[in-house]
Amino acid sequence: MTQDTSPLVFVVDDDASLREALGSLFRSVGMQVELFGSPSEFLDRGPVAAGESCLVLDIRLPGVSGLDFQNQLAKLGNAIPIIFMTGHGDVPMSVRAMKAGAIDFLIKPFRDQDMLDAVSNALALDRERRTADGELSNLKARYESLTAREREVIALVTTGLMNKQIAGELGVSEITVKIHRGHLMEKMGVRTLAELVKIYEALRPVLGK
Repeated sequence: MTQDTSPLVFVVDDDASLREALGSLFRSVGMQVELFGSPSEFLDRGPVAAGESCLVLDIRLPGVSGLDFQNQLAKLGNAIPIIFMTGHGDVPMSVRAMKAGAIDFLIKPFRDQDMLDAVSNALALDRERRTADGELSNLKARYESLTAREREVIALVTTGLMNKQIAGELGVSEITVKIHRGHLMEKMGVRTLAELVKIYEALRPVLGK
């Protein structure tokens, strides 16, 4: 059985009729949908699958506000894009949600097309994020394949030091540095110093450098 790779939209709203209406809307354009009456139900579902997804969330919910739930997801490391549904009186709260990373907010009642446009935008952003995360994971795996000495060399090479200077720093011969440099560039999949510097800078936050 093949896995359904169509986009997945989560809806969290305590209004059952609105949940069902949104579910029908998203299914009508070929999206998968999962409906929840509360944030706790969404959390009980477990981890989100690898495909692109987004969360359509009511800003006023019983027990916990949508804004509080947004903060809770961020603390859990869940980077799913969020679109808020809001009443007219909740606009200031929605602006705070946007500043905290929400993709959009729609004032009820909203047009179906406005919701579909917002979800399409959120899914595109999630796809880009997942692609970037995958590329970073690949670069990290390449870095982790380097020997301890090669890691020392890459750290010095990317600061702009010449082979002779690196040799002096490490107490080895210049030819040894050249060999390590060649090996590490091959492992990292780069041909130029500029490429190596760009990759190493991208990895710094992940490596804690």
